[in-house]
Amino acid sequence: MREPMAQARLILEELKKNGVSHVIGLPDNSSAKLFDLLSGDRDIRLVPVTREGEAFAIAAGLWIGGKTPLVLVQNTGFFESGDGFRGTITRMRVPLVCLITYRGYGKMVNMTSIATGAALDAETLSCAHLDSAALITEPTLKAWGVPYDFLHTDEDVPGISGAFQKVNERQQPFAILITRDLT
Repeated sequence: MREPMAQARLILEELKKNGVSHVIGLPDNSSAKLFDLLSGDRDIRLVPVTREGEAFAIAAGLWIGGKTPLVLVQNTGFFESGDGFRGTITRMRVPLVCLITYRGYGKMVNMTSIATGAALDAETLSCAHLDSAALITEPTLKAWGVPYDFLHTDEDVPGISGAFQKVNERQQPFAILITRDLT
């Protein structure tokens, strides 16, 4: 039996506990419920963007202005934002929590060779049964020096508070990978 998916309502409450002032991002199927809640929320301002790279520049500006932003994007959008992330968030050591939805995670974890850390090669990356975005998500985060954790179910939601503690201690970004569609 599959474990229940994480509830967007619990994530919103966790963001409020941590004083998040703005959520900047672009919705996808996995994050749609959280974007719906944020669009009607009075405490946290939702800042939609047209490209994920914009999200990190806006977050950096809000942080400079004394706000507590959070970026919410899909892993493919995170890849797209590489230079914006490098040039602002990493270089300026912005203590930013990023919620990144992990497209393709479900299929990837069921492939034993991938789950055991087999090397990525052209054959694996072009496999029709896998989403290559999932295959390169964690290697990309490691290459960009971004520590991360997972949010699989409601039990993992308090990890968001742990991420805020880590970014403030280390003065660097931290990613939480959302592995399933939120309810």
